[in-house]
Amino acid sequence: MAGVNVKEITLIVIVVVACYWNSLSCGFVFDDVSAILDNKDLHPSTPLVNLFQNDFWGTPMSEERSHKSYRPLTVLTFRLNYLFSELNAVFYHLLNLILHSLVCVVFLKVCKLFLDSESSLVASLLFAVHPIHTEAVTGVVGRAELLSSIFFLAAFLSYTKSKGPDNTIVWTPIAVAVFLVAVATLCKEQGITVVGICCIYEVFIAQGYTLPVLWGTLMQILRGKGSIPYSVLQSLLKLIVLMFSTLLLVVVRVQVIQSQLPVFTRFDNPAAVSPTPARQLTFNYLLPINAWLLLNPSELCCDWTMGTIPLVESLLDIRNLATIVFFCFLGSLIVFSVRYPGDSSKAVLMALCLIVLPFIPASNLFFPVGFVVAERVLYVPSMGFCILVAHGWRKLSSKRLKKLSWICLVVVLFTHGLKTLHRNWEWESEYTLFMSALKVNKNNAKLWNNVGHALENEKSYERALKFFLQATHVQPDDIGAHMNVGRTYKNLDRAKEAEDSYMIAKSLMPQVIPGRKYAARVAPNHLNVYINLANLIRANESRLEEADQLYRQAISMRPDFKQAYISRGELLLKMNKPLKAKEAYLRALELDELNADLWYNLAIVYIELKDPTEALKNFNRALELNPNHKLALFNSALLMQESGDARLRPEAKKRLLTYIEEEPQDANGYFNLGMLAMDNKKDAEAEAWMKKAIKLQAGFRSALFNLALLYSQGGREMLALPVLEELLHHHPDHIKGLILKGDILMNQKKDINGARKCFEKILELDPNNVQGKHNLCVVYFEEQDLLKAEKCLVETLALAPHEEYIQRHLSIVRSKIVTLNASGQSSLPAGGGITAVEEEKKTLFENLKDRETVQRATPSTNSNLNKGQSKKQLDKNSSGKETKKKSTKEIKDIEKKRVAALKRLEEIERILNGE
Repeated sequence: MAGVNVKEITLIVIVVVACYWNSLSCGFVFDDVSAILDNKDLHPSTPLVNLFQNDFWGTPMSEERSHKSYRPLTVLTFRLNYLFSELNAVFYHLLNLILHSLVCVVFLKVCKLFLDSESSLVASLLFAVHPIHTEAVTGVVGRAELLSSIFFLAAFLSYTKSKGPDNTIVWTPIAVAVFLVAVATLCKEQGITVVGICCIYEVFIAQGYTLPVLWGTLMQILRGKGSIPYSVLQSLLKLIVLMFSTLLLVVVRVQVIQSQLPVFTRFDNPAAVSPTPARQLTFNYLLPINAWLLLNPSELCCDWTMGTIPLVESLLDIRNLATIVFFCFLGSLIVFSVRYPGDSSKAVLMALCLIVLPFIPASNLFFPVGFVVAERVLYVPSMGFCILVAHGWRKLSSKRLKKLSWICLVVVLFTHGLKTLHRNWEWESEYTLFMSALKVNKNNAKLWNNVGHALENEKSYERALKFFLQATHVQPDDIGAHMNVGRTYKNLDRAKEAEDSYMIAKSLMPQVIPGRKYAARVAPNHLNVYINLANLIRANESRLEEADQLYRQAISMRPDFKQAYISRGELLLKMNKPLKAKEAYLRALELDELNADLWYNLAIVYIELKDPTEALKNFNRALELNPNHKLALFNSALLMQESGDARLRPEAKKRLLTYIEEEPQDANGYFNLGMLAMDNKKDAEAEAWMKKAIKLQAGFRSALFNLALLYSQGGREMLALPVLEELLHHHPDHIKGLILKGDILMNQKKDINGARKCFEKILELDPNNVQGKHNLCVVYFEEQDLLKAEKCLVETLALAPHEEYIQRHLSIVRSKIVTLNASGQSSLPAGGGITAVEEEKKTLFENLKDRETVQRATPSTNSNLNKGQSKKQLDKNSSGKETKKKSTKEIKDIEKKRVAALKRLEEIERILNGE
């Protein structure tokens, strides 16, 4: 076997780079989105063992919706990419380019087993530039083909060294070959087919047998006229080892997929569910289609499903001629390669092995696959094609056609290279990719849907809707297309049209047949129509029960439908049924106990059940699974803060610090750090956090008020005033801010007129506000208008007849009126009592601060759904608007006492100051 020299390697690498340099500017498109962007197995926080438990797309193999594609080593390379560059697409494409170069070099070494050096280099260059490879090289998920091919070819090269002197067996290369076969299979399933190539190589190449010789030897043995030759025994022993190893790999593979085939629909592969003879005629017709793509890759398409290739339903269909011609040509090549000895027949035989055997898993001969034609599965078969072309080129160039053959070769290499370069640009984005596919075929509804998805990702919903509607016209019974239309109408806030589209999709779902498994007859994703419809109609409070019925219907169709349990749990919380919501989330956790979002949702349920201890346990469980779970970090910290347990404050602070690392632009994290600092009497630290929150979010209501409160508590009322001005500029209806400002104006700046305006503003907003009304009475008292103060207090007492302090203050005013009338004084004397006021004021500041904390820590029943996961969060109150809250009896009592404390302070301070 000739070696590969540096010049050949350099030439191949230069050609590959020249053809694929522009692939580095491409993003993640088509299947890359599911395999890379949406695949949690790439994240360092995901245990490595998950790679060997999940399929290629990150779905557990045990789930019915799993694609059953088991390629853990390929996913491992994606994970390494993520480790070094996260989601920077350049490095993913760069590694693919390097791997393709390596495949071309190894392929050159294989070619030199059967061709001369010049023909081998031609075959390798043809393989390097062939446009059919753009899907495997430029599409990141095509890495499965690249990795599998490297170990595929390496296993074959290793096996070729298993023949020792005098036909002895060298076991080390065989053992290495078996190991490499297993590795190739863990990169992609077709890697196992190299065993068949090794078997044919052993019989027809290593031992040099032809079919007539084998037949003659077999007949002699059967007639008892001869014994089995020693070379045949040696070959049989090697083949038995290979076949046993292959059988073991197949058994392991079957166990991994738990003896279940993936669920495909007639939209993925229409021929697979077609009756005889349409199924057989179509599958056979697909073979010349694939051969034509290798021969003439002028029109390439990323998706050949649905109506791209119409079914061949009759024996009279003219397309059957293409099938007949293909099998005649293939049959003649097979006969030539196995019947006649010589180097030419050996080259043809190995080329045919590389074309046929790796293609068998995608041929639908033994099991249905999820596509009609897929260009990337032709990556290895194209090796055999390139060997055939190079061998034919050598034959032509040796028959006085050398110049013409070289001219043709250069033209083919140049045009293929240009086509590959141009094809890479089409893979730049999803929009460019699917639009280029529509130029090839407009009868594939999936392509119209995919262009719509690309526009939808760009928030161009109106344009996306046109493509989704076109998909429903091309394929009226496509459930997914109608679901896309419904989702787009929803994004456009056209709820009625959205519901109509979902109802159409729902009507297209197959009816449940008793005793037959539902998921086996419909794509699992289509069951999302029930989820989407329920999510839409539950916005109407009167239709919550109807939405719940849809969730239950989805669950009855597939008891392991995790998303249905999650969405139903969210709805049940909205319906104030936390116990049933708890049951739904516990059922979902049985299906996926490693889902941090589910543990988080369960924690929210326990908050609704007034069980903060269990809630905190579930928050902690979510953080064990995902230490950077942002909502769990934030809300568990608030729960610790709300508990009032000083021992939990350090951990609460630690979690909030982690939260702001994850969300550095979220002002709520800094605000709650400020509240914790206030709890710990660290005023300087609290001030810094509050200022940071206000800087990030101008007009942050709670942060502004608490900062002003902090200044007032520290005796820095003059610093509080500009903060209150900013607060009231953004939120002029902030009653507590108006009260605090009025207090500072009256007691610190002695601006009675300004204080009156504050309290009058409160009464404009809320004429029945007892506190504002009472403080206005105090203003009248300060202005020495005792009659007006008396009238005001009488009106206030009518609003709150059971408030003892109002009665007491009314008595004080009336006694002053009597005293003044008796003495003839015209003004009020100054009095004491300020010490008691200051003491009560100190208590009030603490109460006001705590009140803000309680408001922010109360859980909200609203929730967000992100990529299929329900995420409920506690009310962050970032808008500063008052929200309806649920509280325990203890919290209500505390609130009542705090309101009374505020009222007592305002009254006592103002009255005593005037005595």
